[in-house]
Amino acid sequence: MLKGIPTVISPKLMEVMMRMGHGDELLLADGNYPAESGDWEVVRADGLGIPELLEAILKFFPLDTFVEHNVFLMDNGKKEKPSIWREYERILKESGEDYRIKLVERMEFYDLAKGSFCVVATSERALYANIILKKGVIFPDSDR
Repeated sequence: MLKGIPTVISPKLMEVMMRMGHGDELLLADGNYPAESGDWEVVRADGLGIPELLEAILKFFPLDTFVEHNVFLMDNGKKEKPSIWREYERILKESGEDYRIKLVERMEFYDLAKGSFCVVATSERALYANIILKKGVIFPDSDR
């Protein structure tokens, strides 16, 4: 145990985030996502939902500010958007990170996810809850 690290962040997840470099992507996958079907590293977060993980991760994980979009969501193709997205928006806003969301068509999202550094397999039950975060940099003389 260490001070200041939320209990939802496992040692393995912290290690993965530390190994990631600028531009690498982290996929937080809902319980329906085929997390074990790719050539990526998988971190199990069984019993956890994505919102609580997202909030904890953003305490340590800078988003890439050198790209047009640094957060990607799987578009549900409907006018009405999943309610969990409002929760993501709130968490991202409260994190203080400069976030820019892109909605990605379902099959395009699967292709994008193939390039992920790691997939965090959660027990999130909300549909279309998958979210990809693009890692940024820590600037000199900054704690962000």
